[in-house]
Amino acid sequence: MKKKVVCMILAASMMTSMLAGTPVFAEEEDNVIKIGVICSMTGGNAVYGEGAQNAIDLAVEEINSSDSEYKVEVVNGGKVADDATDAKQAINAYNSVMADAPEAIVGSFFSSVTLPIAEQAANDGMLVLATGATNKDVTLKGESIFRNCFIDPYQGEMAALFASEQGWTSAAVIYAKDDDYSNGLKEAFIESAEAKGIEIVYTGECTTKDTDFSSQASLAAASGADFLFFPCFLDVVPLLVSAARDAGFEGAIMGGDAWDGCDTAGMEDYFENCYFTNHYSSEDTAPAVANFVSKYTEAYGTETLNACAALYYDAIYMLVQAAENGGGTDTASLVEGMTGMEFTGVGGNITLDEYGNAIKSVVVNHFVDGEVKWLETLSPEGEKTE
Repeated sequence: MKKKVVCMILAASMMTSMLAGTPVFAEEEDNVIKIGVICSMTGGNAVYGEGAQNAIDLAVEEINSSDSEYKVEVVNGGKVADDATDAKQAINAYNSVMADAPEAIVGSFFSSVTLPIAEQAANDGMLVLATGATNKDVTLKGESIFRNCFIDPYQGEMAALFASEQGWTSAAVIYAKDDDYSNGLKEAFIESAEAKGIEIVYTGECTTKDTDFSSQASLAAASGADFLFFPCFLDVVPLLVSAARDAGFEGAIMGGDAWDGCDTAGMEDYFENCYFTNHYSSEDTAPAVANFVSKYTEAYGTETLNACAALYYDAIYMLVQAAENGGGTDTASLVEGMTGMEFTGVGGNITLDEYGNAIKSVVVNHFVDGEVKWLETLSPEGEKTE
């Protein structure tokens, strides 16, 4: 009789719950992390989006075929949502992946489009793991915003440190005034360079739409600078480098990580004595890098084997580690697991600080016969590895 009463009570409870639209028991954890991915898939920066797509495909295949406790599902049919390097389109991309109820979002690669994404995600309580968005304000949007790339103040400081170590004493700077990334890196470099005794003898402006840099290049050459800093994106880098050399500038030219993947065909001589900071080098012999480069090259070739691909690849693995750290795949558990994370991947050893920023080494690459070659790596303490 007692057993019968208990059963009747349980049945009544289940009926009440069904009528109320809520289950009696909590939904069982499926151990699948649903991830939305955003990057630039069209326009002049499409090479980054292609690398991102290839990298996440590779990472997901590896994880889901392994004995990992957690598996990965990329929403939007497994495809990267296109932000078109445009802030308005970035929000459209964000909304499109949010419609599939992800537990985390990876991207985007550019600061100008990641800033509005991060602001909206913070309001929604959504985890964002940004990749190449180096603007210092990105992770300040909320406690659920992280990144696996270094920030502009650090990148600018390292560029100035490198210039100082090379003995360059005067610098010209040309930056895109309509771009958050370019502005942030310019400001960080100038502050650090002046602190190291490097004189800024010329500062010129351009926009991301410009195709003629002859005026700025001529003024930079006439300034007497022995170093030119150009923190702009890969699509205009060849235009600036050729303009500077044609104007008679023989000094060093350097940019940030957005130089990665720029086209040097037919301009190999112009790119001698050119450098850029980056997140990793494919020439690194660390096991994580060698494994990634080998598998990526075999599957997709080397044309899109850039830092963007490496950062997106690492991001997927970081979210798996976040699930392990936090004990679940829901957004709250992933945020808990990301907080203060220590991670080793293709981008090296990463520690996320109290703001969710990655503390990591920076690579300095240079061009040899038009090809990108690793030159040295600078640790967060400024120590050099050659």
